[in-house]
Amino acid sequence: MTADDFGLHSRVNLAVERAHRDGVLSAASLMVGAPAAADAIERAHALAQLRVGLHLVLADGDAVMPRAGIPALLDEHGRLGNNMVRDGVRFFFLRHVRKQLAREIRAQFEAFARTGLALDHVNTHKHFHLHPTVLGLILEIGSEFGMKAMRLPFEANAPLWLKPWIAHVRARLDRAGIVHNDYVIGIADTGRMDEAAWLAALASLPDGVGEIYCHPAVAGERALSHGMRDYRHTHELEALLSPKVARAIRDLGVALGGFADVLSR
Repeated sequence: MTADDFGLHSRVNLAVERAHRDGVLSAASLMVGAPAAADAIERAHALAQLRVGLHLVLADGDAVMPRAGIPALLDEHGRLGNNMVRDGVRFFFLRHVRKQLAREIRAQFEAFARTGLALDHVNTHKHFHLHPTVLGLILEIGSEFGMKAMRLPFEANAPLWLKPWIAHVRARLDRAGIVHNDYVIGIADTGRMDEAAWLAALASLPDGVGEIYCHPAVAGERALSHGMRDYRHTHELEALLSPKVARAIRDLGVALGGFADVLSR
């Protein structure tokens, strides 16, 4: 049970803390360059059982490196761009862009290492590690920082055309000795993982190791980002605190935790 975007805003951080202390949340993925990362790190150190991973941001977010080191990755506002198709092509074909991408990935791993938190897992904002160049750099650089687990963003009802590519990603992770989940829940219902979605998912879990991920936050006046303007963050927090969800999980008798807890069994 993972919350993404830990560190994006204090509203997210407070929701993660509440959902872990009083609900079913067992892990969170930290954006090390986000505005509220320092607050998230402080909260994480006070939550001994919360498993924290690195949520690498390589699109639509804040970079860790200054512009001088990665000018080809940043838009006119100084943010990592949101045109993932264009950037994906550039990552693949342009050597100087790949070098800058590697710098930013390394900088985010280094920033996570400085937090003093154990690295439970690694994933990427908007699942950008499905891109072969991005995945290759993460596997290479992550090995230097003790990366042992990554999210495989494969949902059981994924379209048929995607399955061969997911199989390729799975094979690359296996060859690199990186453990991963068998499936995720949360892609189709991104931003809408409310109580009903959780109960439906728990009622029909596939076999294997699964990760349910979500984007909880406490209420606020504005959307956390333009891309999240339709997200139901408070409903997602309510689901994590729901006695019905907790009861359904207990009835299943499944093992909970972070990647380190579950995948080491």
